[in-house]
Amino acid sequence: MSHILLIDDDLGLAELLAQLLELEGFTLTLAHDGQTGLQLALTQTFDLILLDVMLPQLNGFEVLKALRAKKQTPVLMLTARGDEIDRVVGLEIGADDYLPKPFNDRELIARIKAIIRRTHQQIDEQQPSVLEFADIKLDPSRQEVICQEQLLILTGTEFSLLYHMIQHSGEVLSKDSLSEKVLGKKLMPFDRSLDMHLSNLRKKLPERSDGRPRVKTLRGKGYIWLT
Repeated sequence: MSHILLIDDDLGLAELLAQLLELEGFTLTLAHDGQTGLQLALTQTFDLILLDVMLPQLNGFEVLKALRAKKQTPVLMLTARGDEIDRVVGLEIGADDYLPKPFNDRELIARIKAIIRRTHQQIDEQQPSVLEFADIKLDPSRQEVICQEQLLILTGTEFSLLYHMIQHSGEVLSKDSLSEKVLGKKLMPFDRSLDMHLSNLRKKLPERSDGRPRVKTLRGKGYIWLT
């Protein structure tokens, strides 16, 4: 049974979400301010954190930034509808996904299940337990990546994106297919989630010894992981 931490100061919404999530079989812990939520997130183990942006004491961005300094627990941010800046900032800091308020109950459950599924995904037994490609070594069982003898701290989404792209190195991967395979959702107009996750991944990976880029963007087509 997956354990979710909801950090939101809207008591009415929190009560409704608690009922919804419990009906779906999730265990829920509530926090109504950023400081309490951060303390719970750092001291307990959760499968997912639902994090509102506007919070007392510490706002959602401050909570996420402090959390990412120590833990990579998946985070789904709840943002104000139409506030593109909040979404971009959240993804830059390390959110796995965002959902604008007000949202549809089914959409929320679908997003939660997609994030938990890809975080806990079991690698096919026919695939190697450790995937090595050039100077990168990925260990799915530990969700660890070592590149040029450096241990990289990746979010679960970044790890899944890297693993999938390396598995299909040399192939053109469309944004639509990457969004469905890695993020577990259809690519919507103006959705920058995939671009931001890839941008964060690029920043964390050391440069190749030959100076070539690791990923090439093909305008109108998608991306290709260079061999």
